[in-house]
Order: sequence, then structure tokens, then C-alpha cells
Amino acid sequence: MAVYLDNAATTPIAPEVVEAMIPVLREGFGNPSSSHSYGRKSKALIETSRRSIAKHLNCKPSEIIFTSGGTEADNMALFSAVNQLGVKHIITSKIEHHAVGHTAECLGECDGVKISYVNLNEKGRVDLKHLEELLRTDEKTMVSLMHANNEISTLLPLEEVSAICKKNNALFHSDTVQTMGHYSFDLEKLGVDFITCAAHKFHGPKGIGFLYVNKSVSAEPLIHGGAQERGLRGGTENVYGIVGLAKAMDLAYEDVKAHQNHVQSLKTYMMEELIKAIPNVEFHGETDPAYSLYTVLNVCFPKTDKSSMLLFTLDLKGVAVSGGSACSSGASVGSHVLTNINADMTRPNARFSFSRYTTKEEIDFALEQVKSCFEKTLA
Repeated sequence: MAVYLDNAATTPIAPEVVEAMIPVLREGFGNPSSSHSYGRKSKALIETSRRSIAKHLNCKPSEIIFTSGGTEADNMALFSAVNQLGVKHIITSKIEHHAVGHTAECLGECDGVKISYVNLNEKGRVDLKHLEELLRTDEKTMVSLMHANNEISTLLPLEEVSAICKKNNALFHSDTVQTMGHYSFDLEKLGVDFITCAAHKFHGPKGIGFLYVNKSVSAEPLIHGGAQERGLRGGTENVYGIVGLAKAMDLAYEDVKAHQNHVQSLKTYMMEELIKAIPNVEFHGETDPAYSLYTVLNVCFPKTDKSSMLLFTLDLKGVAVSGGSACSSGASVGSHVLTNINADMTRPNARFSFSRYTTKEEIDFALEQVKSCFEKTLA
């Protein structure tokens, strides 16, 4: 048996999404910028998809800018804030995805932007009082904080942070790559200025995503070269990817509550079984469902003489998991997220992440393989 529990890295594409994309791959080859019928057909597919996505998020279609994925969208938001909107101060955290963290560092080094880091507790929760203190400045400021951490699952209270930013006349960008398609968003009410999406995190295709840009702010292109996306993203559009993204979002929001309940039950079950089976097992980040992304579980295991081989051993046993962000795979340094919440880095950890296709039978198989890795500890 082979079990895939690394859905925070990427999810398998839904069969319905593949079916929606196939006709576009076969017949929708026209360049959307062309004025003839082939081009108009492709352009219509893009705009129909844009309207569908906007409807799910309660925003205007013109506020959706298609990108190659979440990393490009995050970069575009931060560079737009500095170069177009006059931001001189970015407030973020030290456990953001590198798409935000490294981009902020680049803007600090190259453009002289002041970078401040909000305090976090040991679970990775943002200190909202400290955030307000950092916002007491005359400088034009943007807050960039992710909705849910991709390694330790801790959720940000979006509504509260949005209200704090609005009260202090600050822009607010949230990396919602891990939560788009998993939570409902009402962007008309939320008041966030920028959010991001990557389709492959909720059973869509890779290489496509979007940046939401609130109508009250403006953005500038990160990629130049054409007038596509109303001049905000040069390059011939990925039509079949856009259609796949829209279909994946349709599926995600058919019954998001049922999806949440299914996956949360698997996460809770796995936690309970690990606690019963392995002494001193702990969990990084929040585990209370009210404050934790239900698709991610980061487990801190007891140290053994084979700790460093845990992920490799599980892979050999048929269980695919990760030790953190897939973007850091192969890196010689440990997780920057765990380091910055002062986790015990001498103990092995594994990130288990679930999808709508994950079953209890797969969790049971994974649990057996995990237990076998700690046989000496359990003896």
C-alpha cells in the first residue's frame, strides 16, 4: 500500500478538473489576445473562469489577476506595495513562507524598506498587541501575514488583523495559499487588500494561481511584456490552467463544510492514536480546531538513534510525508518555522497533511508504519 500524506506540498489533481481542461488543451489553442474567433473563444474561457472565481469569493472579477501561482502573486503584492503604493515599512513574521519572507528581505536590502517582525508565541500565534505597537508609525506600512502556516498549521485571525490594519491606515496582504479552497472567504466584507492563491493546493493544476487586488488599491506588473490581465501581468495566458483553477474552486466550494468535517476528523483521529501509541509525542503549532488549519498536522517525535532517517524510512514503508515546506526540500538547514517558535530541533518531526481524498484506512496504515519506526521506544 502507498499513502500520500503531503497535501500541503501539492494535491493530486481532481478527475473533474482534468476533464474540464482536456477540451481546452485539444481545441482552445487560440491566443486570447487575437481578435479572430479562435482568440475570442479563449478569451471567453478566461473571463468566464474569472467571473466564477470572483463569485465564490464575493469580489469583483476585475480584482482577480491570474499568475503562475502563489509565489508570483506574493511577490507582486509586495513589490506593488513598495513601488506603486509608496510603502516604506513592511510588518511580517519570521515564520512566513519564503515567497513573502525572502521578498521582504530583498525589498529591505535593495529598496531601503524597513522590515519589522511581529512577536509570536510558542505555537506560532501572532501577538496582536505587538502588531498594534509596530503600526504606531507615520510611515506608509503594509502588514503581510499568512492566513495559515504551511508547516505548523497555526491560523491567523484574518478579521481581527484586517480591522487593526484598517484602524491604523495600513495595507494588509495575506498569503492564503494553504487556505484558499479550504475556507470560505467574503472579500467584500473582509477588507483585505491582497490575497493569493495556487490551484495545486486544492486539486487544481500546477502553474496557475491568482492575486486578488482590492479595488481600492492599485498594483503594478511584476512581469512586463504585454497588455494581458489589464496590463498587470505580461505573457500569453495559461488558458487551460485558468479553466482548471476555476473548476477546482467550483469543486472545493460545493460543500466546504463537509470537506472540513471529513478532514478534521482524520486529523483528530491521527492525533489521538499517536498520543496513545508513542510516549512523549508532541505537536508543533496549534491543535485546537478553532486556531489550526485542519489539513496539516506537524508531529514532534521522541529522539531515537535513527531520528535523522525518519522521513526516508516512512517513504520506504509507503508513506509520503515531509519535514516542512516542500520549497525547502534538500536544504541543509532546518525549518525556519520551527527554529523561530523555539522548537526542540534535536527531535525528529514530520508534517502529515490531508486532502478530501484521504481515507481512514490510509491513516491507519500510516500509523502502523510510524509505530514500526519507534519499536524500540515502545518496547
